[in-house]
Amino acid sequence: MKTKPMLTLEDVRAIAAAAEAEALKNQWSVSIAIVDDGGHLMWMQRLDGTAPISSEIAPAKARTAALGRRESRIYEEMINGGRVSFLSVPALQGMLEGGVPIVVEGQVVGAIGVSGVKSTEDAQIARAGIAALG
Repeated sequence: MKTKPMLTLEDVRAIAAAAEAEALKNQWSVSIAIVDDGGHLMWMQRLDGTAPISSEIAPAKARTAALGRRESRIYEEMINGGRVSFLSVPALQGMLEGGVPIVVEGQVVGAIGVSGVKSTEDAQIARAGIAALG
């Protein structure tokens, strides 16, 4: 039987704290969502002043990155490049930049999705969160 690494609540708290710190450092109001490798929500927070819709978009970006095993940005680029059939992919709704998979020992163990500022800034916050794992 194979074994694989898994996110713990302690890991998730560390990722969330680092992502929040990056957002606050830049004075960005965002929602931050972290999911496990199956796309199930483990953490969700919306910073003060963040638009309510971001609390729907962040988890969708995270799920897309976890289930697709790639950054949500890849889907956005495919669609923008003319491959609009990807809009019909079941279970993937957050096909916008800002969802980043969390990879440990070559395995996707989850993902973080951020929404509220420019999509490149959302991704910057997500990567800062992941960096907390070392």
